[in-house]
Amino acid sequence: MIRKYLLVFFTLCSAILFLSRLFYLQIIDPAYKSLSDNNAILERSVYPERGLIYDRKGTLLVANQPAYDLMYIPENSKAFDTTALAQLCGVLPERIHSQIKKSKRYSYKLPSVIVRQLSKETHAAFQEKIWQFPGFYLQKRSLRDYKVEAASNVLGYISEVNRNDLLKNDYYALGELIGRQGIEKQYETSLRGEKGKEFFQKDRFNKILGPYENKSFDIAAKPPDDITLTLDIELQSYGEQLLQNKRGGIVAIEPQTGEILALVSAPNYNPNLLVGRNRSSNYRKLAQDTLAKPLFDRGLQAQYAPGSPFKTLNALIALQEGTITTKTKFKCNQGHYYARGQFMKCHCRRGTQNRLIPGIYKSCNTYFAQTYRSIIEAGETPADGLTRWKKHLNSFGLGNYLGYDLPIGKPGFIPDSSYYHRWYGPKGWKAPTIISNAIGQGEILTTPIQMANFTAAIANRGYYIRPHFVKKIGDSVVLDQLPKNQTTISKEHFDPVIEGMELVVEKGTARTARIKDISVCGKTGTVENFTLIDGVKTQLTDHSMFIAFAPKEDPKIAIAVFIENGYWGARWAAPIASLMIEKYLTGTVKRSWWENRMLNGSLEEEYLKPLSGKPFTINE
Repeated sequence: MIRKYLLVFFTLCSAILFLSRLFYLQIIDPAYKSLSDNNAILERSVYPERGLIYDRKGTLLVANQPAYDLMYIPENSKAFDTTALAQLCGVLPERIHSQIKKSKRYSYKLPSVIVRQLSKETHAAFQEKIWQFPGFYLQKRSLRDYKVEAASNVLGYISEVNRNDLLKNDYYALGELIGRQGIEKQYETSLRGEKGKEFFQKDRFNKILGPYENKSFDIAAKPPDDITLTLDIELQSYGEQLLQNKRGGIVAIEPQTGEILALVSAPNYNPNLLVGRNRSSNYRKLAQDTLAKPLFDRGLQAQYAPGSPFKTLNALIALQEGTITTKTKFKCNQGHYYARGQFMKCHCRRGTQNRLIPGIYKSCNTYFAQTYRSIIEAGETPADGLTRWKKHLNSFGLGNYLGYDLPIGKPGFIPDSSYYHRWYGPKGWKAPTIISNAIGQGEILTTPIQMANFTAAIANRGYYIRPHFVKKIGDSVVLDQLPKNQTTISKEHFDPVIEGMELVVEKGTARTARIKDISVCGKTGTVENFTLIDGVKTQLTDHSMFIAFAPKEDPKIAIAVFIENGYWGARWAAPIASLMIEKYLTGTVKRSWWENRMLNGSLEEEYLKPLSGKPFTINE
């Protein structure tokens, strides 16, 4: 009797244990379900087209064009004609063999890209013969279609993700595209949208039977945002034409909003060169041009001494600190001596007595040397004076990144007392030692966008809004989120400086920038250019620099133009800036003689000259 019940007991226990284990494996433990899914379900990503990019007037700058990647799943493959496949795709058979080997090393079950970015014509031809190539299918992608040949430095480009991208962000998979420079990189998450998923049922022979569970598990792709830029593409294109056969940059800003109207870097390149299957080879050619540097954005990354336009800031600082007034006079004898017997030349007549406004429009070096000296010597020590001077300059956005919405740039450099302590010792320097700062030379470095920004701050009589390139993301207006940045200079001190800048154009050093019926306020600069040749500091051909804004009473545009090796400010930079101003404010250019001269002018011979010049010893 006991044996009978014992047998039943063991049978029931065994059944319960078996059923419990079966329940756990099939219902609770996901491991076997995942394994089953991997075998029976094929997952594919669904990519939304990238967002469109427009200029401030609604002109379409960047659209999309279809392309197709040839995908391959090794475990679904059978013998096929490699030569026929290669001919169909327009590649060598060796390329097919190599990519198939890589895909097998990667995974037998997961898809890999064999040939990228096939055209829609190839796609149509392939659809008729795809049955001949088991294991292969076409994945639709969206490539960029740049509708303009300008603004490549702003727009940027897209390319395939690399290993570093995958380590930084698990959203992406090999073969997918990501923004690399410019707006494409900075606003990648807005422009890409969010990819979706679709699932397909496979049989035991790995053939696709159709959608899995009637598409109930599919995830729709999230569409991206379109972006409206602050750029005026007509003005941008015109600036790029003016800078043909020259090296330099143009930055134009709308002062009241901080919106960047144009960011020209020359030489530049057609953005469509970095689209399609030739992108890599084209990029290498651009990157290997180490002389012209077409991938180097001179408007954001180039750091130059600002030259004479910097005198306007020294004037504002001295007025704010009370070390000069508009009536303060300094005598100029065609320059003056300063530290260690060095002589700072000037174009004023011997014995000239200049006040502030004539000092600006005559660009008197002596006047601003004395002005700068008054700022530095106003403190208890030169270090105290320099600290106050630097604080004012920082309030104009100098010596640091402005925070504009592109991923590249340089901060420039405004020296402080610790910098000079390292060179000369705490008591080894005074105002005359660093007097070159008075005229924007010395150790000061600025970028063209910083120059345009402080010009906008002068135009606004004391404030600026962070320069930016995007006007709207979808329906969201960017400007609503940007505050005013107040400088440390009181509003009343700007009027005499602006009057002096107006006279620079009317009767001073920038008469080449005059525009009929438009009051232009500007300042020229002839920027000394040095390099090291065989360990010797050597002076090369000067750079041409000009800043301006217009109209005087209601500024609509502030601009900085920098032409490398352009001799002096009025020769290239001033007329180019005035043409840009006229084009923007009136929609046309009436001064055809200036326009033709700037459009057809070239500095290529200057750039081809062997490096030579007047040598200076490094310690001088």
